[in-house]
Amino acid sequence: MRRIAGLFFTVLLVSVGFAQSTIHGRDGITLPPPPAVESNPVVDNYFGTKVTDNYRWLEDAKSSETRAFIDEENAYTTRYLKQDHIRNQIQDDLDPLEHTSRWSIPIQRAGNYYFMKRLAGEEQASIYVRHGWTGVASKGAPSAPKDERLIDPAAFSRDPDTSVRLADVSRDGMLIAYQVRQGGADEATVRIFSIAKKKPLEDELPSAIYDSITFTPDGKGLYCARTDRKGTLLYLHTIGTRVADDKLIFGREFHGELLGPIDIFRAEITDDARYLVITIERGVPAKRVDICFRDLTKPGSPFEVLVWALDSRFSTVYARGAWYVRTDYNSPNGRILRADPGIMPEAWKTIVPEGKDVIENFSIVGGKIFVKRLKDVKSETSIYTLDGKPSGTLDHQGIGSASGVVGRTTDRYGFFSFESYIQPPTIYRVDSLNSKFEVFAQPKIPFDTDQYELKQVFFKSNDGTQIPMFIAGKKGLPRDGSARLLMTGYGGFNLSETPVWNPAWAWWIQQGGWFAVPNLRGGGEYGERWHELGMFEKKQNVFDDWFAAARYLIDNKYTSPQHFAIRGRSNGGLLMGASITQHPELFSAVWCGYPLLDMLRYHKFEQGPHWTTEYGSAENQKQFPYLYTYSPYQNVKPRSDYPAIMFFTGDSDTRVDPLNARKMTALLQAVSTSGRPILLHYSLSGGHSAGVSVEQQIQDDADELAFLWTETGAPAKAGKPAHTATE
Repeated sequence: MRRIAGLFFTVLLVSVGFAQSTIHGRDGITLPPPPAVESNPVVDNYFGTKVTDNYRWLEDAKSSETRAFIDEENAYTTRYLKQDHIRNQIQDDLDPLEHTSRWSIPIQRAGNYYFMKRLAGEEQASIYVRHGWTGVASKGAPSAPKDERLIDPAAFSRDPDTSVRLADVSRDGMLIAYQVRQGGADEATVRIFSIAKKKPLEDELPSAIYDSITFTPDGKGLYCARTDRKGTLLYLHTIGTRVADDKLIFGREFHGELLGPIDIFRAEITDDARYLVITIERGVPAKRVDICFRDLTKPGSPFEVLVWALDSRFSTVYARGAWYVRTDYNSPNGRILRADPGIMPEAWKTIVPEGKDVIENFSIVGGKIFVKRLKDVKSETSIYTLDGKPSGTLDHQGIGSASGVVGRTTDRYGFFSFESYIQPPTIYRVDSLNSKFEVFAQPKIPFDTDQYELKQVFFKSNDGTQIPMFIAGKKGLPRDGSARLLMTGYGGFNLSETPVWNPAWAWWIQQGGWFAVPNLRGGGEYGERWHELGMFEKKQNVFDDWFAAARYLIDNKYTSPQHFAIRGRSNGGLLMGASITQHPELFSAVWCGYPLLDMLRYHKFEQGPHWTTEYGSAENQKQFPYLYTYSPYQNVKPRSDYPAIMFFTGDSDTRVDPLNARKMTALLQAVSTSGRPILLHYSLSGGHSAGVSVEQQIQDDADELAFLWTETGAPAKAGKPAHTATE
């Protein structure tokens, strides 16, 4: 119990009848009432509107009271999971799906290939080198192992949640810059590995959020862009010197403008080693992108402007003496231009014009432009010469997601991956001379793609807008409303929800459940206009699209509300919060991961300030009303029937503050009258980013799937035993 002003404050926000009720999960799971949590009201005044927050004290993650709350909630969740009969079987089923070999797209340097690889049965990926395409050293050197392991996190850490990430390789292929991360935190340290010495150098850059890590052309230093709550700064670290001696290269101010907390930038070196290029993104997502560059062949030269102060997005590749730029400036679906520094984009030459399908990204490999578009959310890759003449396509088989083609402008070969909800990822090498491609890496996973189908449907949102949706399931699965269905979504930050492989979702459809993903407004599936229709005061469009998707699936007998599960994380966690507070009757079970839920205060914590360019801020008088209207935490209704809910977060989430999940758990447990479980799954080490061990991921996925599968089974009938969890 918390002591307040010298007295014990004992007000509990608990319904009188509910406080004595047993909580009933499905499949016979029973729980006592959730832990009692104190209500200590704090009242804020927003432009004359008074808003009460009963659980403000749970924002302090380090207080003994909050730690006690976390411990009690974790114990309560564990009590549920120990009764879940199907969880152990799910864990066993997931092991062969997740403990598989995985690769990253390689970096080519000096005839060698550097990449991440995790072997089947390993907990973390290591950094490898392959000497040439066939794995034999060049220039007559003796044969080497096809893939040589260089950096293994298990070799220097006993913590299975310690991971490494390949950041860059020097041009001569003799040095590797890599990050070391603990758990799921965004922060990481930076180290340098010497190929010649077969060990790391003494250099170690401090734990931070690094937006880019790039070797200098001569390999004697690293350009590192570090971001904190004050903004981004670019430093030059000279190898072999102290971090305290690192030189500030860029930040704070440029071109007459101060660079602030929401201005995030990254640095890269052009493939010909001539220019250092800075790309500045104003906010997340960026409402404006600026690009400047410095000529490294002229020591001490100033940064020059390629594009500045236009409220549009730009990205650039420098190839064969020319700047190629992808932009949505006066072209919401994107186009590619040849840019001339010093003049406005209106005068730049169009290389690839805007079309009806959005250009997601482009690259230049071997003198060819590879343009990846989304055609109704399905990947298509077209190839052009540097003057814009069509030069073929990459043939992607079926519905799925292709990465952009990765490689240098001077390389003959590039790499890309392809995957879908029913097809594990395969990495290919493509020849820029003839567009032919061959397999670089393909995992062996016990999943027979031929037994499943992936289709796309379109439905109308409440304002008549046509919304696409992917649906996956077993071939021949009947549509009579009795099947479980899992739907996930995002709808924000100009991010496109394309079909990607996920072992947990594969498990769901293996059991005979449907899996669905609607492409909501706010994403990037149809360009910047689609994104803008889900931003700021138009955020309700995202939620309306989501509810229309749910009704389509119910009306077309894919499932029914009692068998309907939904899940989402981060901005998708906000979507879950809106589902809980706006239409709880549509869903039976909700998994809400690393969520944004208190939209009046999100911008005060962690990386929240960056997202004011997407949501707005309650400190803005014009933006407060719409945020208050939909903010899930402020729209929980007392004495209401809410579905079964699992909130999922952890101490290492340094992106979305876990306070959102803590406060929402306490509030919903206090007011829900449905008698269904509301749980908080709180990791003491996990966080927002990837990085936990495979075994930990299996445990987390098993907890999520067991909850969702169990809570979408048939409810027990009065006087009859509960149905089993394996029905």
